[in-house]
Amino acid sequence: VAPTTPVCEVPSSAMTGTVVELSCKETDGSPPSEYQWYKNGVALLEKTGTGNSRAANITYTMNKKSGTLLFNTVTKNDTGEYFCEASNGVGLSQKCSVKRMQV
Repeated sequence: VAPTTPVCEVPSSAMTGTVVELSCKETDGSPPSEYQWYKNGVALLEKTGTGNSRAANITYTMNKKSGTLLFNTVTKNDTGEYFCEASNGVGLSQKCSVKRMQV
């Protein structure tokens, strides 16, 4: 079953230095969807455990299975327009509407 349009939870504003979690979920897709977050139209990289994420200055953890995008400490650089895309290899992938987060 192709995924339906996911529901995105993106806070409209966040305080610098706080923990912020964005979530994305759709429940109709079978097999279960994987989720990809985008910021300002650019796909966010999944953080890997190889230690090179510091070099890339990645301040978040993206979980493609659960659809969460977790910022341990948000900075002004994290301000932007976010949306996520659900895909499970069946039918077309689905995106939620873009939401702006102001830090």
